[in-house]
Amino acid sequence: LCGPGLRRCAAGLLVTKCGLLRHRQAGGAAAGGAYWVDSQQKRYVPVKGDHVIGIVTAKAGDVFKLDVGGSEQASLSYLAFEGATKRNRPNVQVGDLIYGQFLVANKDMEPEMVCIDSSGRSSGMGIIGQDGFLFKVSLGLVRKLLAPKCEIIQELSQLYPFELVLGMNGRIWVKAKTVQQTLIIVNILEACEYMTAEQRKQALARLSGN
Repeated sequence: LCGPGLRRCAAGLLVTKCGLLRHRQAGGAAAGGAYWVDSQQKRYVPVKGDHVIGIVTAKAGDVFKLDVGGSEQASLSYLAFEGATKRNRPNVQVGDLIYGQFLVANKDMEPEMVCIDSSGRSSGMGIIGQDGFLFKVSLGLVRKLLAPKCEIIQELSQLYPFELVLGMNGRIWVKAKTVQQTLIIVNILEACEYMTAEQRKQALARLSGN
């Protein structure tokens, strides 16, 4: 499976951006796994199946327009929510944050998002709560945070209880019990990109001692 930074061509695979080549083994008996290029790019390029955080910018008939941090806006149908019908429309307003995944994403078509999986279930997708704090990090850091058993997330969860939504487009939404705790978590996550594991552990140890 080819991920971001790689493209298939007649001669094989073509690298489309600089960075580190990564590989993830396939689960179960499947062969191959996934290859991608891990880079520090800031501009997000939509990829089919990616889960992202979008900001509603407009309503256009039966479709919402979302800013996903790419070169163009994505569309989201009001029917792309769990349980949505013509009579039972989701209450989506301009400025709302939406967590969803790309159903269509290629250079020739407008990106299209949905908030349901293949079974029609929301699976955690939909409108994100009004409270909380939205911020942006590099795409490389998001991929690191999304890794199974990520040490950074495990260590932070021992500091404060919090809710976290990670978008593959580099956007992160976080909400803790208080505004102060929320901002502390935001600052740590932003600093993680430039800290070693030991520096991070020392910073968390100082905070837990307060």
